[in-house]
Formats: sequence, C-alpha cells, structure tokens
Amino acid sequence: GGPGNAGDPWGGFAGVSPGRALRALRPPLALLPALGVGTPEKLGGRYAEAFDATVLDPSGGRARVVLGRYTLAVDRTLAAIVEAHHDERGIVWPPAVAPFAVAVVVAQPNDESVAEAGENLYQRLRATGVDVIIDDRSERPGVKFRDVELVGIPLRVTVGKRGLAEGVVEVTERASGATERVPVAQAVAHVEAALSAAAQ
Repeated sequence: GGPGNAGDPWGGFAGVSPGRALRALRPPLALLPALGVGTPEKLGGRYAEAFDATVLDPSGGRARVVLGRYTLAVDRTLAAIVEAHHDERGIVWPPAVAPFAVAVVVAQPNDESVAEAGENLYQRLRATGVDVIIDDRSERPGVKFRDVELVGIPLRVTVGKRGLAEGVVEVTERASGATERVPVAQAVAHVEAALSAAAQ
C-alpha cells in the first residue's frame, strides 16, 4: 500500500521502512525488535450459537454476537518482563511479579542473637502478609547478596551483628542499589512503605 490519503491517516504498511513519516505517527516510524506475548483469535459465532447469545442491533432486532479471545503466553510474558527489567547483575523484578518481595539475609547465622533477630523479622514480615524469604545459610554475606541480586528480589533486609549492636538493619533496593539503615523496630513499616511506593 501507499501513504495514507485524507480519509485514511494510517495508510498502508506494506514495505514501510524506518524513518518513514505517517501523519498519524509522531515521531516517524521506527522498526524495533519485539516479543509477541499473546495471540488474538476470532472464534466467530459457533459458541454464541450454542448459547443463543444475541444482542440488539441498531434497528432493534436480534443479532448473533461474534466472539474472540486473546491467549496470553505466561512464559513469553515473563521473558518480556525480564527483558525490560534487568541489569548486569541479573533480574530486577517489579514487586507485583517477583517470586518474593523481600529477602531477609542473616549475615552471621552462627551467631545466636543475629539468627534470632533475623528469624523474628522474617516472622513479623510474614505476619503482615509480605511475601518474604529468609537466607540463613552458612555462606559469606557477599555470596548471599549476589544470589538475591541474581534472582531479582526487590528488597533485601540485612540483619548483621554490627547493625544490631546499633539497633538497625540495612534495607537495600534491588533496582537502585540504595541502602538505608533502619531501626529494627521500624523495619516492617519501612519495608511495607517501600513496597507500596514501588507499586505506584
């Protein structure tokens, strides 16, 4: 097809090329890679006929509805999210689709007071409905931090000996990498507020 005429601002798209100006598109057309995440399908009237589904047409008579459906591929949808939300360290899940919203990382799990504080915070977050996981493995903190980054969990709360001595935990945002020191007593409220802000 050719460029649109006065009654058809979209024109034909056969043979379009990058930079082509169409009146209805501002800025000019660009060709970019895309990922199809769904498939539309016209079902026609077979289901409407089976259920005798009709509507009123403009003249007040009965007209059979024509049905369609849109199939969404979950695997492709997740792939599209990862494609749009990642960095050199791994996935950066939006909170709404993250496998967990928060990871509580116990820096020194062999220290009884640190392990207890981490478990306590984990249980408090669970009690408020936060989707949380705890990492109390006997691994170095850096290994645990990298795992949380790789998986893409939106918030990491680090419970460590040094911070607890000062009455704080560290809350780190996966997307920005920003870390805040938060009083232990305010940690749950801080996490809830951060997740709420991220959902906006």
